[in-house]
Amino acid sequence: MKYWLVKTEPETYGWIDFEGKGPQIWEGVRNYQARNHLKEMKTGDEVLFYHSGKNAEVVGIANVVKEYYPDPSADKGDWVAVDLQSVRLLKRPVSLAEIKKDDRFQDTMLVRNSRLSVAPLTNEQYYWILEKENS
Repeated sequence: MKYWLVKTEPETYGWIDFEGKGPQIWEGVRNYQARNHLKEMKTGDEVLFYHSGKNAEVVGIANVVKEYYPDPSADKGDWVAVDLQSVRLLKRPVSLAEIKKDDRFQDTMLVRNSRLSVAPLTNEQYYWILEKENS
């Protein structure tokens, strides 16, 4: 199993729009590196749901329920989508400021390339964030 982080603007499509609605298509990714990450996602992989923008923070957990397929929102190109299912809201959001303070995240795409909408996480990083929701 791998761990991922997906980012979205909460005003456009936030956790409240996603939670409890059954499998949802994760489409509209138009960055080659993020697209390649979508192609690496496997059914059962766990995904942290991150709100970007003013209150940059991890807010929930999802999992991959359908591996990549052609993105129906793309007019042309080799763009892909996956289906994600909400699992649960975090007990408390974990902010980007908290994440940046921890050395284990210094080489992550979340910190180095903050505009990337899909990024891998290590097991250690994923579980650190889950521990933080309880503190």
